[in-house]
Amino acid sequence: MKKNNFLISASFVVAVIFLHLTAKAQLSLDIESGAIIAGYNDVRIPGNEGTLFSLTDDLNAKPTAFIRLRAGYTIKSRHTISVLYAPLTVKSDGSTTFPIDFERVTFPANTPIDASYTFNSYRITYRYDFVKRPKFEFGLGFTAKIRDAEIALTSQGLASSKTNVGFVPIINFRLNWIMNEKFGLLLEGDALAAPQGRAEDVLLAATYKITRKIALKAGYRILEGGADNDEVYNFSLFNYISAGAIIVF
Repeated sequence: MKKNNFLISASFVVAVIFLHLTAKAQLSLDIESGAIIAGYNDVRIPGNEGTLFSLTDDLNAKPTAFIRLRAGYTIKSRHTISVLYAPLTVKSDGSTTFPIDFERVTFPANTPIDASYTFNSYRITYRYDFVKRPKFEFGLGFTAKIRDAEIALTSQGLASSKTNVGFVPIINFRLNWIMNEKFGLLLEGDALAAPQGRAEDVLLAATYKITRKIALKAGYRILEGGADNDEVYNFSLFNYISAGAIIVF
């Protein structure tokens, strides 16, 4: 009986603490879409033996549409936890004047090649807003990123691909300049550089509030980074023409 009373009391305390923390909590949904235009995308696989070639210069990369979804949960206006789903696939095609050794398969020169570059990203972020003023907001945090990547080549009966799934820790930041009741300027992203490689995913956008709970945004996003090791050499840059909406529930 005493054990049951203890469990009931503990559960009550946990419930009270949770209700206290979430009393001023907000749910949000950030939807972003638009077009991706590849900048550069240099590949050599394996990183110490393969042929260095470009999916954008040696082949023709096709612009593609994208969508990104982020769900957020903000507690007491300063603590934000969010999850992001950001798929990315860009197709390239063409031929090269030189043979390509890619993941132990040789693709002859002057033959048609179809290439696919996939870099799907799943992220969990915690951010704390150090500055929370009527006209200015600034926060820093930490993002745990899972990348699900694949580079694949096919040509006249030949096929080869390199897949990679890994964890990447990144620094998260957000700066929001609220110009007036309607317009604002938003700079936010994840970025980190290390000897093993680098990663930047940054958005600069203008925002416009339709209502107190719905805002539109439009701007430019850059996704850049890569790694150089014995297994993989890949550095890429993608330009995003972006538009979306932020909905607070």
